[in-house]
Amino acid sequence: MNKFTVKPEDVDQFLKVFAATTAIMKQQPGFISAQLHHGIAGSCMFFNYVVWESAEHFNRAFNSPEFRSSMANILSNIVMSLHLFKKVAVPGICMD
Repeated sequence: MNKFTVKPEDVDQFLKVFAATTAIMKQQPGFISAQLHHGIAGSCMFFNYVVWESAEHFNRAFNSPEFRSSMANILSNIVMSLHLFKKVAVPGICMD
């Protein structure tokens, strides 16, 4: 999961870079899906939920030269916070 804080004037550029970097990630082994969310009511926060077959697949893709090169296009004033999570089964609520 990635959280991005983007200035309103940078949203269009952020979305272009996001599309380009995600297109590269989609080609990597182990990629399953991605979903970008934008906060409502004037929020400058975006949240990207990406599903991978495994943490190892993610790490290989994240460290690929193609992805690293595309990350250079992210605007310097965008704050990005990356977190890896594992699904948790909660009986009667969430499936593993």
